[in-house]
Amino acid sequence: MRSESSAKAPTPIPLVPAAFFGIVLGLAGLGNAWRSAAALWTIVPQFIGEVISFAAVMVWAIVSLLYALKWLVAREQALLETEHAVQCCFIGLAGVSTMLVALAVGPYSLIAAWILYLAGGVFTLVFALWRTGRLWHGSRDATTTTAVLYLPTVAGSFVAAIGASALGHPDWGQLAFGAGFFSWLAIESVVLHRLLTATEMALPLRPTMGIQLAPPAVGCVAYLSVTTGVPDALANAMLGYAMLQALLLLRLAPWIYRQPFAPSYWGATFGATALATAAIRMAGRGEIGAVQTIAPALFVFANIVVGIIAAGTIYLMMRGKIIPSLPPVDSGARL
Repeated sequence: MRSESSAKAPTPIPLVPAAFFGIVLGLAGLGNAWRSAAALWTIVPQFIGEVISFAAVMVWAIVSLLYALKWLVAREQALLETEHAVQCCFIGLAGVSTMLVALAVGPYSLIAAWILYLAGGVFTLVFALWRTGRLWHGSRDATTTTAVLYLPTVAGSFVAAIGASALGHPDWGQLAFGAGFFSWLAIESVVLHRLLTATEMALPLRPTMGIQLAPPAVGCVAYLSVTTGVPDALANAMLGYAMLQALLLLRLAPWIYRQPFAPSYWGATFGATALATAAIRMAGRGEIGAVQTIAPALFVFANIVVGIIAAGTIYLMMRGKIIPSLPPVDSGARL
């Protein structure tokens, strides 16, 4: 008979949390920003965007493999993650990151892009329906309500819209944009109500505040993807709201950064890179005035954000502290 310690011996395979797919979102988003910048400004080297996009594909392949192995060798840990009120939402990023990888490989293989996009899109839709259905059961602890609620439906729908348009189907992209846009408005009211009325957010959850920037920024990119011509008032409004969210996060930075650096800080990168991409694409579509002025600054801002967080991640890897422990699941943390 095996001893208790031998039965629960640690696995040699890193048990990566689903939140690690957020690294792919940040890298892919930065790659898209560099591609857009190279198309608009001749001074920007084109190869940098391709290198960053390639890095996003490699990270996606590694994280996807390790996460799949987690379900094989540590199924109990994987199931605990699906039951956690916060960690659970990150699982949806598996599909979102796959659709972003489809965009990264699109210029090189249309067939591969379609396969990845459809696989990611189906996973995103199925997970979003399952997760949202569980939420509609009610009885949720308000203190576990964070910006991660945007990930299954809002992030998934907006990225689906961007991908559909890139693959030549903006009509389907408009449907996906609508799903993401109205989901964002509904969930935002819930998140803000929690921030304003519930107890102060726990320290480990504060980095998830960075996700607050993503809906208006990614939504603006999605809206630009499914429309043509000079950006209209809605595009400018979404960009303006995204900038307000960025400024609020900068104001809250000292409060958020009381939580020691962890991979969860990658949650801010997708919104930051999308903010730059939106402004650059608007400038490229004929928007004049304020957007042309701020687009270079937002591009620099996105690179600084991703650069700092990437450096912190490499530092954790060198110290062997890159894999966080999964928070225990109790009655207050369940779905």
